[in-house]
Amino acid sequence: MARNNNGKMSREQAGKKGGNVTSRNHDQEFYEEIGQKGGKATAQNHDQDFYEEIGQKGGEATAKNHDQEFYEEIGQKGGEATSKSHDQEFYEEIGEKGGNARARQRRNNSNNS
Repeated sequence: MARNNNGKMSREQAGKKGGNVTSRNHDQEFYEEIGQKGGKATAQNHDQDFYEEIGQKGGEATAKNHDQEFYEEIGQKGGEATSKSHDQEFYEEIGEKGGNARARQRRNNSNNS
């Protein structure tokens, strides 16, 4: 491991070394648990605007890094996963909601013309 000018590990090197040791000592359940705790703590400290802003930033960053094929692939995977966990009634309900939303959108567009 490389040393800095005073012969000691850098903060980054020490963090990486500690992370490697921790990952050998803990299983996925450990990381899921601390992730949930962190998520709850974050939710208590931030409002909806915070989540909207980071979601927007994440979406923009993803769009810069991926092409249409990427979105088609993840859409396909999402659709397959959803179809395994939902029945026809679910699809009828979301279809009706989508149809109603589209009808409202068309009415609003025609009123603004």
